[in-house]
Amino acid sequence: MIEAITADLASADPADAYVIACFGDPGLDAAREVAEVPVVGIAEAAMHLAAVSGRHFGVVTTLSRTLGRAHDLVARYGMERSCVSLAATGIPVLDLEDTGSEAVSLIERHGAEAAAGGADVIVLGCAGMADLCTELTARIGVPVVDGVAAAVGMASGMVRMGLGTSKRDEYAKPPRAFVAGLHAPAVSGAGAPVAAGVPGGAGAAVAAGVPVASTEGLGAGSAVRGGKFPPQGADVAPNPHDTVVGSAASTPPPQTADVAVFA
Repeated sequence: MIEAITADLASADPADAYVIACFGDPGLDAAREVAEVPVVGIAEAAMHLAAVSGRHFGVVTTLSRTLGRAHDLVARYGMERSCVSLAATGIPVLDLEDTGSEAVSLIERHGAEAAAGGADVIVLGCAGMADLCTELTARIGVPVVDGVAAAVGMASGMVRMGLGTSKRDEYAKPPRAFVAGLHAPAVSGAGAPVAAGVPGGAGAAVAAGVPVASTEGLGAGSAVRGGKFPPQGADVAPNPHDTVVGSAASTPPPQTADVAVFA
């Protein structure tokens, strides 16, 4: 996903925003580090809009294995008081494409149970449920939020407002440049080229000819500073991660293998 976003950002006509269309919001923080434009996850958007549409909401998702992640996201987005239920239908994602399956009826039943338990709004916990939103709203009798539409609407609104992703502290560009082209052969041996701005020891290897994301905005001279833990660039000194062994300070050795891993 990060490779796709990085490649798009480097293209002649990059997107104005990105939507992560999976209810687990995977890679959301990493995507925001590499992009200055809005990046929105569908779980994040759906929960926020549901909390505006009603006082309490319930989430109806696919397999029970996703409930732990959904519970984590409820806490991350500060929705513990708003979210009154998390329910798994047991429907595999691909079964949602089968018009002859019992998917709609099962989602309706779990949504109705959530509404009976106090949910004013139902959140559909899978991008594959997007087409069912209107029908389920009519069947259940309370607003049903599709995360894909919620995220696209939120991202579009941010673009119109000129609101992007902050590059201060947590979402600042990574201090080690992202190296794309994971399938390219690595260059090894002493004197192998190292991407500019990428920390590593002598002989660190990177994939030959692969693009490297800019590290602009980091370092001691950057205007993107502040906070208890400012972004760490190659020219920051002293190293805040120095450790003390006995009475002498020691700096962790350069991680020579770091760059090779990405190659």
